[in-house]
Amino acid sequence: MITAVHALIYVEEPELARAFFRDVLEWPVSDSGGGWLIFKTGPSEFAAHPSSWEYEGQTGSTDQHFDVSLMCDDLEQTMAELAAKGAEFAGEVVDQGWGIAARLKVPGSSHEITLYEPQYDPPALSR
Repeated sequence: MITAVHALIYVEEPELARAFFRDVLEWPVSDSGGGWLIFKTGPSEFAAHPSSWEYEGQTGSTDQHFDVSLMCDDLEQTMAELAAKGAEFAGEVVDQGWGIAARLKVPGSSHEITLYEPQYDPPALSR
């Protein structure tokens, strides 16, 4: 039986990214050996999305194969709390229809992660 999802992000400077996840996002951590940190991220969801789509008269596509997003219950408050700890964001907050979203920069890399407040009933939070 599958018990969890394990997600990875590959970065140029893992020490900076690990410090960010540990100290700014404050995720509980375990050292799997040799400084390879594994973070507890809480409930998870998984979805299979098309690589091209048409929805309500809009079309789109992506070359992405995988994506990692972080969910919160109050985007404005979460962004303020993270910014106070040194987190940086790229661009403006955008209403995506499925949620309001911001792009969170990952230190030690050129990557960004979507941080969003869902506008749907998240299965990850269902009891």
